[in-house]
Amino acid sequence: MFSEKDIKEINSHGLTVEQIKAQIAQIKSGMAFSKLKEAATVGKGILKLETSQENYFIDLFDKRRKNLAVIKFVPASGAATRMFKFLFEFLNNYKISDGDLKEYIIKSNNKELSVFLETLEKLPFFEEVVHRTHELIDNFNDLTFEEERLEFVKTMLDTDRLNYSFFPKGLLAFHKYKTRVSTAFEEHFFEAAFYASSQKVANLHFTVSEEHNEKFKQELFYIEEDIETETGHTFNTSFSHQKKSTDTIALTLNNELYKDPDGSILFRPSGHGALLANLNDLDYDVIFIKNIDNVVVKEQHENISKYKKMLAGILLELQENAFKYLHQLKNKTINENKLREIKAFLIEKLNAIIDSNFESLSAESKRNYLESLLNRPIRVCGMVKNEGEPGGGPFWVEDSNGNISLQIVESAQVDINNPNQLKILKNATHFNPVDIVCGVRDYHGKAFNLTKYVDYNAAFITLKNHAGTEIKALELPGLWNGSMSNWNTIFVEVPLSTFNPVKTVNDLLRSAHQA
Repeated sequence: MFSEKDIKEINSHGLTVEQIKAQIAQIKSGMAFSKLKEAATVGKGILKLETSQENYFIDLFDKRRKNLAVIKFVPASGAATRMFKFLFEFLNNYKISDGDLKEYIIKSNNKELSVFLETLEKLPFFEEVVHRTHELIDNFNDLTFEEERLEFVKTMLDTDRLNYSFFPKGLLAFHKYKTRVSTAFEEHFFEAAFYASSQKVANLHFTVSEEHNEKFKQELFYIEEDIETETGHTFNTSFSHQKKSTDTIALTLNNELYKDPDGSILFRPSGHGALLANLNDLDYDVIFIKNIDNVVVKEQHENISKYKKMLAGILLELQENAFKYLHQLKNKTINENKLREIKAFLIEKLNAIIDSNFESLSAESKRNYLESLLNRPIRVCGMVKNEGEPGGGPFWVEDSNGNISLQIVESAQVDINNPNQLKILKNATHFNPVDIVCGVRDYHGKAFNLTKYVDYNAAFITLKNHAGTEIKALELPGLWNGSMSNWNTIFVEVPLSTFNPVKTVNDLLRSAHQA
């Protein structure tokens, strides 16, 4: 039973009691694992193009985009805390009295710390940290090697110093050039000018947390004029936050609704699947999705952008054919040959698995069935060869109704205690870099309601610790996992060079991040 106070809290979040009851039931029933049938591979779910084909689709997009509304959608919500995990361990565990740092590294097996300390001069924020440390410590040059390194890391991370881990990842210095440093946020603008633009106007949308909203707007104010001068483009930039109405509740381990000590219900952000609501608000013909930390230095932007344009060209050609067939399906006198042609298009180009009873259907039922498969949002997803990175990959998946389709599946969605499922997971040849181009309009030019194409059973249930209490938290189906489950999906192999995320601070030492 919910008290009157509970109901007010629920309603103030833009939620209903029925929705909260459904969340409680979902957590109690436990997480539904994906049922993998097999890994998607080149020739069986993943398209691999020849150079001439790549160039064809790049040219196609370049020719068409002057008449299109194009935008780049960048999830940029998170703080950078996890980037510095091994450095926090160092601060928590190492004391000057422990002596030689090399011995500490060997004993603690903190190999990342060793790399960091040996190459920290190459980090884009090195000068800023050193300058700030000198301001704070008058005798910095007289310190021992161990003391210098310890103070350097403290200056980076202490809350009363630079406090980098509080920053959103997008606003940290990522790249160092001869005269300046740039953030990941800034690099997205330079990159967007190559492909997320039409007639010298580029559109970008960033999802940010409310606490960082002003920081992003201030950064935009500082950099916008210079970027527009350098690129010759005008930028339309918008921001949004995860909506309160996408928050979810949590249960105790005894399956009771968790409340804070003051008696209020704990509402939690529900993971990046909540951003489907933000994506659904965008009214554009073509939407590129790319994570905030997956950027490169300027000299590599043009090469990286080729593959974004290639994916968009594939999307436009598929969409054009799908729209043509959808108009034809409205004609009740459409002949059997044309129905077979549309069926072949769905199988060969959109990876559809046609129901085995299709041939026994009436002509009208065939038309309706084919229309239901065609008239959906389309996503074309770049896939890179698997190099052991953690995260999701492309698989053929069977849903609860026995339907098989292509899906991006996170490892957390797989029951690794099932030997067969674990074997399929390990057989994956490709990895999801979150390099997605979306077509979200129907053949009448009207925007799809993207919430109708979600597999709500693909939610995540995770164990968290809140204020010292273990809780079971609910996350909405991931934006490119369950939230796009019922889209038409095409996977295309792209080079590993297009995937350059910064998961730890040491990733900034990779060649893609060194000018």
